[in-house]
Amino acid sequence: MRIENDMADNDPSKFITIKVAAEMLGVSPLTLRNWDKRKKLTAYRHPINNYRVYKLVDIQNFLTGIENTNKPRKIRIDFLNDDPTGDDEELKI
Repeated sequence: MRIENDMADNDPSKFITIKVAAEMLGVSPLTLRNWDKRKKLTAYRHPINNYRVYKLVDIQNFLTGIENTNKPRKIRIDFLNDDPTGDDEELKI
């Protein structure tokens, strides 16, 4: 898998594409573009095609920061009022 190969290479000058960075972080490329605009994670520009690229070490540091944070994460839980089985008993927890 390409991500594992990129993670094994700790060369601080290594750059990765937005697609690979998004896969490593578990987010979409659009999320990375938004983070770049908000200065949450710095993207660099490829000198020839002007595409966004990321330093591998920056992605690794970002992941380490996420792992070390105690900040609670938001989750969304949707409850259904109707039981699909037709049983109208209340939910017991």
